Amino acid sequence: MLYEIQTYGKEVLRTRTEEIPQIDDDLRVFVANMFETMYAAEGIGLAAPQVNKSIRLFVIDLSPLRENEGKRVFVNPQILEYGETQDEYEEGCLSIPTVHEIVTRPTSIRITYQDMNGQHYDEQIDGFLARVIQHEYDHLEKTLFVDHLSSLKRSLLKKTLKKIASGEIEVEASENYEL
Repeated sequence: MLYEIQTYGKEVLRTRTEEIPQIDDDLRVFVANMFETMYAAEGIGLAAPQVNKSIRLFVIDLSPLRENEGKRVFVNPQILEYGETQDEYEEGCLSIPTVHEIVTRPTSIRITYQDMNGQHYDEQIDGFLARVIQHEYDHLEKTLFVDHLSSLKRSLLKKTLKKIASGEIEVEASENYEL
């Protein structure tokens, strides 16, 4: 089942997310549908708020871009530390179609989370995966990648963002994989 991807301007993208109390079959079905939705939209990451669910969960699959990286599910994640070194990379978002901008982020993080079996992890992650995790984690914190841009950049995007919020620009599968 494909979910409708919520776009810029939708309240759910700015709503506080709730911890997931238990991992059950309903959550497993939801996660499977999230992956299906993400693949249909040609994304590499998708957070629950993007499919209208205010819970602390996101999915990632970097395999279209990185051979050794597969599907990962992050339940109740918490970023504990951000590295000091930062880099720039052009990001896009399934919830903000047509917009791609350079975003500066730390190159490493330390994160705790659970997988779909309820197993707890505490990992140090760096590189591209750390960037994608930060992007998806931001969705759980009511933050969008455009919030990381300078006020000048945001003001230049204002017209496009209004068109997305009004529905004039819709989500479509793209030729580029988006965070």
